[in-house]
Amino acid sequence: MKISTRGRYAIRVMLDLAEHNTGEYIPLMDIAKRQDISEKYLEAIVASLSKNGFVFSMRGKGGGYQLSRTPQEYTVGSILRLTEGSFAPVACLENTPNKCERAGSCKTLKMWEGAYKAIEDYFNGITLQDLLEDAADVGNYVI
Repeated sequence: MKISTRGRYAIRVMLDLAEHNTGEYIPLMDIAKRQDISEKYLEAIVASLSKNGFVFSMRGKGGGYQLSRTPQEYTVGSILRLTEGSFAPVACLENTPNKCERAGSCKTLKMWEGAYKAIEDYFNGITLQDLLEDAADVGNYVI
């Protein structure tokens, strides 16, 4: 499994919004500068985050973006699933129930299910708040 820049940048945007949450909308230009990411690239990411209710957006003067929930209500898993899709390591686990014709006799299925569960549990167990607290302890958090 490899997380794309889109997934990593989405987490960075969400962290930036959480860290600079003053109740005001944060211009995308400010996020792009702080995160050293192209504003144009971030536009597509925040559009997806906004469309899926992860952030609120407002156009015009005083506009920008802000989280729609508190940082502890977002898991890294939810952000990555939105940007990356399924964490399933093999195609047959992408749908429930598993419709693979070999599922009943597959000798590797339990292994793949275990890997899938480990990835899901790990990313679903980390919130934006956890990352903010870890960053405060370390100084800088790089994703």
